[in-house]
Amino acid sequence: MNRARIRDLGIKLGIYPTGPNNAITDVPGVLVGQATVIHDQPSVARTGVTVILPRDGAIGKDYAFAGFHRFNGCGEMTGIQWLEETGLLTSGIALTNTGQVGMVRDALAQASYATDRTGPFYLPVAAETYDGWLNDVTAPALTRQHVIEAVAAARSGPVDEGNVGGGTGMICHDFKGGIGTASRLVETRSGKFTLGVLVQTNYGDRALLRIDGVPVGREIGFDRVPSPFEEAPQSSSIIVILATDAPLLADQCRRLAQRITTGLARVGGVGHNSSGDLFLAFATGHHVPAQANGPIPLGVMLPPGHLNPFFEAVPEAVEESILNALAAAETMTGVHSHTAYAMPLDEVKRVMEQYRRLI
Repeated sequence: MNRARIRDLGIKLGIYPTGPNNAITDVPGVLVGQATVIHDQPSVARTGVTVILPRDGAIGKDYAFAGFHRFNGCGEMTGIQWLEETGLLTSGIALTNTGQVGMVRDALAQASYATDRTGPFYLPVAAETYDGWLNDVTAPALTRQHVIEAVAAARSGPVDEGNVGGGTGMICHDFKGGIGTASRLVETRSGKFTLGVLVQTNYGDRALLRIDGVPVGREIGFDRVPSPFEEAPQSSSIIVILATDAPLLADQCRRLAQRITTGLARVGGVGHNSSGDLFLAFATGHHVPAQANGPIPLGVMLPPGHLNPFFEAVPEAVEESILNALAAAETMTGVHSHTAYAMPLDEVKRVMEQYRRLI
């Protein structure tokens, strides 16, 4: 169960309204499923998998335009060569740990074949961040069955955050991190659309953490909440998935993926050398059948000048998703007794009140 969401603390981010669940699942047809693996025997496991299934899972037969952006490339996201070649997302998306991203990629394909949701060609998208500070990566605990269970569990509605799914063993700004999500309703001259974001957070130094511009990380130093690391902070990675129901083309999706960087920067992400900061945006407003036998009528598209509200809403949703991951995550002890401490919500409220940011 989520510990809290950032708005529960009286912190409102940005100017755009949220969807009903303030989650990526507010985008119609986008489902999220998760499987979490926690045990201490025969090995210490603090890991899992999170899956995102567009088109109610039928993305393998009904493709969506998509774009990718690499802010820093010390990471892996499979299927991207094909996505960039065609401008199309042709599979579900899975987020997991570094050591098992290949297995998860194969299992995602297996699960899709089993449910008869794939088209004639399939290169699944699976991405990773490194959970080896809390999870024993020498004894892989995640199995194909866990991926299949996450696919079967995929639903619309509220999304569990924090120590769940692919985010189970992750650390963010030297606090416990994990899965987070948020959404925005975007009003344009072409109509009203929903934009949703889901993140797997595993990056950043404490001193860089900001909430609504407030230097919370400097105010809550290691004298108040210890670092999870024995030596210098271990900067790592973040995966961000963005969805919208707007009728965008591939290059417009790529432009949204680029703007994810501005949301990461608001919280204090700078793209350290060892960070895998990989961003994918897809849009379900157009339908591209996998087995089209003739021209595909795409209908309307948003003029480039109508994208400015999206460019404003993307950083809001990314910022709130990251902070929701931090607010929801609970203190966790893992392999070798390493402990990642939860961001102290009472301290956050104290600091935000000091800076007059609470509503």
